Amino acid sequence: MKLNNIKPNDGAIKTPKRVGRGVGSGLAKTSGKGHKGQNARSGGGVRPGFEGGQTPLFRRLPKRGFSNAPFKTRYAVINLSDLNKFESDAIVTPELLKEMGLVKNQLDGIKVLGNGTLDKKLVVKAHKFSSVAQEQIEKLGGKAEVI
Repeated sequence: MKLNNIKPNDGAIKTPKRVGRGVGSGLAKTSGKGHKGQNARSGGGVRPGFEGGQTPLFRRLPKRGFSNAPFKTRYAVINLSDLNKFESDAIVTPELLKEMGLVKNQLDGIKVLGNGTLDKKLVVKAHKFSSVAQEQIEKLGGKAEVI
């Protein structure tokens, strides 16, 4: 097999619709857009949800309640397996994690999760720990300090 012999499977490539070409195609003259009007213009058409000037559904429905979503606390997460990059007896702080590139931005704090295994004794300072992570850090003789 050579590069010049390769061709796509049958039916994999369809011939494109060539609008505005020739009589009898059904797509000549106005190119399937009808005569004049907003939809015949280039870039024409209306936005999604537009109802011809009638007040759209999303404005007719009452808005109720309160969403706490903008105020929720978001943590930058790090797994136990990522902490193996440090030497034994090291003190791991959020500043050190950011410096090493393990955490991009701190958000509202750092949370240590229990994914993977930890092989070294470390002192980890973070804002939150999962119960599995805290258990594993302390099992190896390390310390999980909440900031």
